[in-house]
Amino acid sequence: MLKISSVSKTFFPGTVNERRALVDVNLTLDDGDFVTVIGSNGAGKSTVLNTVAGRIIQDTGTVSLGGRDISRLKEHQRAAYVGRVFQDPMAGTSPNLTIEENLALADKRGKTRGLGLGVTSGKRERFAEALKVLELGLENRLKAKVGLLSGGQRQALSLLMATYTQPKVLLLDEHTAALDPQRAELVTRLTRKIVEEQGLTTLMVTHNMNQALEVGNRLIMMHEGRIILDVDAQRKTQLRPEDLLEEFARIKGGVMDDKTMLQ
Repeated sequence: MLKISSVSKTFFPGTVNERRALVDVNLTLDDGDFVTVIGSNGAGKSTVLNTVAGRIIQDTGTVSLGGRDISRLKEHQRAAYVGRVFQDPMAGTSPNLTIEENLALADKRGKTRGLGLGVTSGKRERFAEALKVLELGLENRLKAKVGLLSGGQRQALSLLMATYTQPKVLLLDEHTAALDPQRAELVTRLTRKIVEEQGLTTLMVTHNMNQALEVGNRLIMMHEGRIILDVDAQRKTQLRPEDLLEEFARIKGGVMDDKTMLQ
């Protein structure tokens, strides 16, 4: 279970640039929940993910995972529990290392490291087997430099790396936004498959309302650092993108369109 309790975060407090990024945010994900997060730019979506990951430490409130308070743990200390895929395909892998070397790093995430071979024959077999789930033939290219892969291939590999050690929570920060439609669909399909097979608790930020409605079992909408809408699985299946826009307009007042809300 992931529990965010009364979390607030203000950037540049006391200055002309002061910005309240999160305002008393409360959110609970049961084990296996897959929650999609939408909202306008500056709504606090990525800040929520950064707070869970430990990249940002909240001003007030707590973050707990599996009943353990991790609020003050640093990012590297949470690595054993938190997997993350970023929007930029270049961010989740090392281009100068081979596919098998990248997977060796993922295999060591959150573990004590010492001297020894990074890639053994046994590990190579495990890596090749794990890569088969991507259906991209990368299991036959273990010694290829990751920098030679396409953006879609790198993002698929990043997804595999982020979930390789079965983290307690998976954070997806617009992880298909930088891809063309065909490759975005591929990575979305792989995401659904891996999350379902591993039963991963997942938070996914997206600007794509169709994706937000089609993926996962729950949806939340954020605005100005607050959660303003929380949609359960049953209602989610009945909604269209137009319904989300109307709901946003109803809550905040005025007339909204998708460009206003999600760009």
